[in-house]
Amino acid sequence: MAAPYATDPANPRGRLYPEEESFFRSPFQRDRDRIIHASAFRRLKHKTQVFIEHEGDYFRTRLTHSIEVAQVARTVAAALDLNVELTEAVALAHDLGHTPFGHTGEEALDALMQPYGGFDHNAQALHIVTSLERHYAEWDGLNLTWETLEGIAKHNGPVTGDIPYALAAYNARHDLELDTHASAEAQAAALADDIAYNNHDLHDGLRAELFSTDELAELPILRECFARVDAKYPGLNYYRRRHEALRRFFGVLVEDVITVSRRNLAEYAPATVHDIRHAGRMMIQFSPELWTDLKVIRQFLFERMYRAPAVVEMRVVVTQMINDLFPFFLENTGELPKQWRKDVEEAPDQTTLARIVADYIAGMTDRFAIQEHKRLIGGAEVPSGVIDGN
Repeated sequence: MAAPYATDPANPRGRLYPEEESFFRSPFQRDRDRIIHASAFRRLKHKTQVFIEHEGDYFRTRLTHSIEVAQVARTVAAALDLNVELTEAVALAHDLGHTPFGHTGEEALDALMQPYGGFDHNAQALHIVTSLERHYAEWDGLNLTWETLEGIAKHNGPVTGDIPYALAAYNARHDLELDTHASAEAQAAALADDIAYNNHDLHDGLRAELFSTDELAELPILRECFARVDAKYPGLNYYRRRHEALRRFFGVLVEDVITVSRRNLAEYAPATVHDIRHAGRMMIQFSPELWTDLKVIRQFLFERMYRAPAVVEMRVVVTQMINDLFPFFLENTGELPKQWRKDVEEAPDQTTLARIVADYIAGMTDRFAIQEHKRLIGGAEVPSGVIDGN
């Protein structure tokens, strides 16, 4: 039975464009299904999570990361009696706005876009599902419910101050109440993101041999996980030992979120989803103690994985690719695909043109950006290595 503060699928706040709802799928099921079938979702298969997409079949991509986030989010939502389908929809959509080459690509594109309002991947995700997916006869975007759009826009908390232009533009048409917290379902998706990348970055870093199992076994939380494995399975094979320890680490994070969030909800006693939005703080949280330990682990990953000396060359090369492609397309709009050139022809000013070019580049996969840079500009091949984090 759903909690009183869970989002009610029988009473959603509607879609920007009214449409008949399905007889056999809830509104949030339909949102989830539309996200899965979106072009932007498929492109996540070839977008960086931590390693450039061509580095190896075992490393995570944005697509596999999003699937893992959705799995964790469903578990947390079910344990807290929330709406699992809304939670899953937000989780699957949360990274749609990422550029090629992960946060390195985003940083480069944001710097180039500063004269035109900057670039933010969370706002871009909303822009994609409300405008850039253009497959339906009656509207641009996916026409998702208000609740799913709210979750995409502010799953990390209220959005105030300098609001990214893509988010501000949509919000002017369809008020997402940016100054409040999101639903508990969206908050669960946000914490699931933290759990998933903290877990899988350790897996991928080990596989890439950027650090050793022995080094991991000295970190907070992991120290106890390895000790439990060694006590239960003395002499266990090297690879099985580290997998068993990391699966326990994963479980510790999930259980901590569920335990702390249950306590928060019991203490605050929200009667409706409105109470969640106006609580003034996140209801779905890690414990302070675990969060302190996670920060130690994140610092370890930052130093040994995301900013290792061998990574610097990679970051420089892919940043230069974005720096080359952006002005090239501004000056040579005829090289844009045919469906993009119509928007260019209707662009009233340079700012609008720059935003169209940014949308196009942001939608590129790693491999397509590399191919287009080589075809249009030429230059060095991309070296092997890690370029990014979370």
